[in-house]
Amino acid sequence: MVSVFTKIRNKEIPGIIFDDNGKFFVIHSNNPAQLGHLLVIPYQEIDYIFDLDSEVYHELWDYVKKIATRLQKITGAKKIGIKVEGLEVSHVHIHLIPINQAGDLEASSQIKETDIQQLQQEFKQ
Repeated sequence: MVSVFTKIRNKEIPGIIFDDNGKFFVIHSNNPAQLGHLLVIPYQEIDYIFDLDSEVYHELWDYVKKIATRLQKITGAKKIGIKVEGLEVSHVHIHLIPINQAGDLEASSQIKETDIQQLQQEFKQ
């Protein structure tokens, strides 16, 4: 079964794509802890991160680092927090969340779509 993430990548359902390198892609969370809460997702629809083959696993983390560095620069966050849950959607995804203080990783924020689109434009520059 095709995951919701693949449907977003294929533009079958709405979603804001920040980056796509042909092997991994990045979208903004639809349930963000903070503005800039991004999900980094491999094209390959694997449920559990440790089931990825070793090469893809390491490539994914290299890509995550690149995206996190860019996100921190744009948002000015002290750090970029990382979460890997994988329970809501059966498709590997890594959460990158700009954080400045304790609790930011677990917060739940109402973010305007226009703010996400503005961040997306800055990200692509």
